[in-house]
Amino acid sequence: MTSTRPPSAPPQTFTRPSMARLTSVELRKMADTRAGLWLMVVTALISVAVVVIQLFAAEPAAQTFKNMFQSTLFPTAILLPVLGILSVTTEWSQRTALTTFALTPQRQRIAGAKFLAAAVLGVVAVVPGLAMAAIGNAVAGAMDPAAGSWSFGGMLLGYAVLFSVINILFGIGFGMLFMNTPVAIVLYFVVPTVWSLLTSLISGLKGTAEWLDLSVTSTPLFDDTALSGGEWAKLAASVAVWVLLPCVLGVARLLRREVS
Repeated sequence: MTSTRPPSAPPQTFTRPSMARLTSVELRKMADTRAGLWLMVVTALISVAVVVIQLFAAEPAAQTFKNMFQSTLFPTAILLPVLGILSVTTEWSQRTALTTFALTPQRQRIAGAKFLAAAVLGVVAVVPGLAMAAIGNAVAGAMDPAAGSWSFGGMLLGYAVLFSVINILFGIGFGMLFMNTPVAIVLYFVVPTVWSLLTSLISGLKGTAEWLDLSVTSTPLFDDTALSGGEWAKLAASVAVWVLLPCVLGVARLLRREVS
């Protein structure tokens, strides 16, 4: 009597996750922590408060869709980069890097997914501001016929998206460069502020500030007019120093740091 062997299972093949899958995972990781969720909630609440303050404090002529939308960009620009920092630094403080890099050993793909997720979040973050500004402007128009102008150019929307993406990538760069939550957050707030103060107080640095102070070079993005070649060059120079350089150095450190 001959024994029959059960058929062997076919060998399993595993394919590495696509960049789209990695990006969606990084987006989810930004929002599924208490810190990330509350940071988004606080950002939205501050934007609402800014619009409400304009309804009661601004002159009727200044209560326009454009002005209200622009005012919502500031809390987004200040707080969302902190979310970018946390998306990187918590990999080490919460030791999730052990899982992240075990599932996807190619660290450059993880870094790319984090950058793409930050860019997507920067684009999406503009949408709530548009909604809040529209509601506020409708209320302003109902309260006073002199308020509630809906004049708004598509160029300003594009600039707003660019402004949001630049700022959150700023945070990602600092997070990758320092890989420590308190250090990265403190330096993110302190270093640009000190630089801006120095350039405003020291006359010899004012010319440098026109090229290397991101708060100065990004100001034209709030106008609904096309930037000149010089303005684009100054913006590119400041972005290279404050965003691109930390990102490049941060990726280099990410690729070399040991996971333990």
